[in-house]
Amino acid sequence: MNWHLFGLSFITVFLSELGDKSQLAAIALSGRCQSPRAVFFGTAGALLLTSLLGALAGGAVAELLPTRLLKAIAAVGFAVLAVRLLWFQNQQPQTPKDQ
Repeated sequence: MNWHLFGLSFITVFLSELGDKSQLAAIALSGRCQSPRAVFFGTAGALLLTSLLGALAGGAVAELLPTRLLKAIAAVGFAVLAVRLLWFQNQQPQTPKDQ
């Protein structure tokens, strides 16, 4: 096992999940129920399953497309997100009442 890759993946996911909506849902559920252990195992299982599906999907896509193309697609996607965040953040969509 590549321990450097393991550590990098763990730290990246751990930091990105802090304060995530799944964490807030786990806090809300454990505060209202009698068994916080069940909430822990349920949310941990769900995170493990989604991570497994993501890793399998990523591996399958990596087998089909060259690495350079995947990096280009990711770069364009992040650039589009950045442009939308920077230039279109103050524009509110019009509702039928506004027209």
